[in-house]
Amino acid sequence: MTVPPRTLLIVWHSRTGAAEALARAAGDGAGAAGRLLPASACQPADLIAAAGYLFVGPENLGALSGVLKEMFDRCYYPLLGAIEGRAYATIVAAGSDGSGAQRQIDRIVTGWRLRRVAEPLIVNLAAQTPQQIMAPKTVPAPALAEARTLGQALASGLELGVF
Repeated sequence: MTVPPRTLLIVWHSRTGAAEALARAAGDGAGAAGRLLPASACQPADLIAAAGYLFVGPENLGALSGVLKEMFDRCYYPLLGAIEGRAYATIVAAGSDGSGAQRQIDRIVTGWRLRRVAEPLIVNLAAQTPQQIMAPKTVPAPALAEARTLGQALASGLELGVF
């Protein structure tokens, strides 16, 4: 009898391609244990079915992107008391800072009583002008490698029961 993998749900939203590229890199690292899901499609049942989470999105105007925030709004109350103690980590694609979006995610998941199991990964893409901010992004290879490593570490930790 084979035991199904403990799924790492990678919930992502991207406006310019950076967060999507980071989510896909993390998914590559997670292998068969990873499940990529756009935030717009994520439902409470998806979160219940997973053993841990990686939330990936852009920081927009110093805050969490609207689509990722809407996923938390939609799923928050149905999951209260249902996913406590599960592991989570985050990746934020930022133009200059990323800490606002990072803090916002941490505040939201505090209500779910999730456990952060990896340091936040904030990828600063140095987009400062309106043209740079709105342009499609190419994520540097070292940042993609960090995301891949994070996905692998999370999936391994879940599989081994470390978290």
